[in-house]
Amino acid sequence: MAETAPTRIRQLGSAFRSSRVFLSAVELGLFSALGGPLDACALAERIGIHRRGARDFFDALVALDMLERHDGLYANTGEATVFLDRASSSYIGGMAEMQAARGYDLWGALTSALRTGEPQTEAKGDFRLLYQDPARMRNYLRAMTAGSLEPARSIAGRFPWERFSTFVDVGTAQGCLPVQVALAHEHLSGQGFDLPVVAPLFEELVSSFGLEDRLRFHGGDLATDELPAAEVVVMGNLLCDFGLDDKKMLIGKAHAALPSGGALIVYESLIDDERRHNAGALLASLGMLLQKEVAFGFTGAECRAWMAEAGFTRSYVEALDGPRSMVVGFR
Repeated sequence: MAETAPTRIRQLGSAFRSSRVFLSAVELGLFSALGGPLDACALAERIGIHRRGARDFFDALVALDMLERHDGLYANTGEATVFLDRASSSYIGGMAEMQAARGYDLWGALTSALRTGEPQTEAKGDFRLLYQDPARMRNYLRAMTAGSLEPARSIAGRFPWERFSTFVDVGTAQGCLPVQVALAHEHLSGQGFDLPVVAPLFEELVSSFGLEDRLRFHGGDLATDELPAAEVVVMGNLLCDFGLDDKKMLIGKAHAALPSGGALIVYESLIDDERRHNAGALLASLGMLLQKEVAFGFTGAECRAWMAEAGFTRSYVEALDGPRSMVVGFR
């Protein structure tokens, strides 16, 4: 019988090193700096790092398939050019920037969170505190846009929007989903619902795509305000931020805002129903433990049950491009 090698265990125990190299590259703007091939010295100078570690840093990124090197010159991979250059319309590095600034160190407190059951941040997920600092708010909302771009495009293509004419995106942040849906379907008009302080950043993004005539902002507070009426209500990466009672309350508010035949779309990184396969979704739920008092991730089956309890007559789960899935319920 062949001896079992501990290779996977070693890799798992040191995986944080690869993550830190990648996050530092995003934080330093490396992928944006590579407009054309550069040697190690020129690239180190451009992004402001010491020469001592530069070659190992760049070659580690080559080994991680995030950079290419030919004849001593470094260049972005095609993937990095599309998704990690800040000048790209498909830039998703904002999420990595947030992980570099907050998430990486926060996860170092996981053992404490597991022992106490308490969040490891002072804000405890309170967006009002986060939004008191305009720079932090902008960076956070940019990260939300980065994390929403792939599922937003997928929902724009997969959901039967031709049956509907109006929609509202709840917890819209900068309005990534409304923009992508409106770009794909010229007959639709939509709203973004979020705290009033978010309005200028929503309007900025919408204006950059020339969609002011079809998309508008609706300021409000999920805890106290009803949702604006629409034929489709979208809640993306939102329900995971709340405890069970508030999850059900928000689904109930969506039901009340919809006409007969209307639809609620919930998209999240859903835990698989058997809770044994989707490690990414389970890790995301642990992230809720680190940041919030009662929040948790959930399965598609759980979400469908909450929808049925609220009065939705039928529902289904569909995988989206990337790590997220949507649960669609019809009133």
